Amino acid sequence: MSSAPKSIILEIRAGAGGQEASLFASLLANMYTKYSQKQGWKTVFVSSSASDLGGYKEFVMEIVNQEAYEKLKQEAGVHRVQRIPATEKSGRIHTSTASVVVLPIYPIEAFEIKPQDIEISFTRSSGPGGQNVNKLETAVRVVHKSSGLMVLSQDQRSQQANRERAMDILRSKLIELEEKKIAGSATEQRREQIGTQDRSEKIRTYNFPDDRITDHRIGKKFHNIEKVLGGNLDPIIKAFEK
Repeated sequence: MSSAPKSIILEIRAGAGGQEASLFASLLANMYTKYSQKQGWKTVFVSSSASDLGGYKEFVMEIVNQEAYEKLKQEAGVHRVQRIPATEKSGRIHTSTASVVVLPIYPIEAFEIKPQDIEISFTRSSGPGGQNVNKLETAVRVVHKSSGLMVLSQDQRSQQANRERAMDILRSKLIELEEKKIAGSATEQRREQIGTQDRSEKIRTYNFPDDRITDHRIGKKFHNIEKVLGGNLDPIIKAFEK
C-alpha cells in the first residue's frame, strides 16, 4: 500500500505448554506494553481471553504510532520459553510457546469497505472497564461476508469506539489478503507468521536458567531476561536494524 501504517495490532496467543504457555503469553503482553510506554506510544486494549489457570489464552492490543510497525514487525512468530515452573517439584525445565502476530493498520482512505460486504453484531464486553461496560453491549463483532474474516473489539470505552477499531483491524486484514493475493480467510497469512505454534517452530527462545535470549533468525544472544521482559527491547530491535 502507498499509505504508511498508522498503528499496529499486536496479537499474542498461548501455544504449546498448557498453563506455562498462558503465563508466558502474559509476560509477552506485559513486555510489549512496557516497551510501548518507554517509547511514548499509546496502547489500547482490544480483547483478551484468560486461562482458567492464570495468564492469557489470547491478548490483543493496538499500538498507536507510525513507527510501531517498522520497529516491531520482526516480533511476529513463535516465541519459546524454557524455565522451571513454580509448581515443579523436581526442578525440571519446561518448554512452552506463545505466538505473536503483528498487523499494520492503515488509514481509512487506504482501503474502502462497503456496508453491504459486512455484518455487524453487538455483545457484552468481557474485558476490563468495570461493571458499566460489562452490562452494556459495547463489544462489536464484524464479519466480512466474502472472506469469512471475523474481528472482535471489546475496548472499555464505547460501542462506537469498538466499531471503529474493529473496522480498522478488518481493513488491515483485507489489505494483507489483497497484497498477498490470498482468497478466503486469513488463515494462510497467520500461518506464515506463527506456523503450528509447536515448540520446534520458534523465532526466539527465552532460557531462564541460563538468563539467555536467543534469536534464531540472526543467531544472536542477549542476556538479562527480566530486564527485556520489563520492556527493554532496544538491544534486540537494534540488532535487526543493522
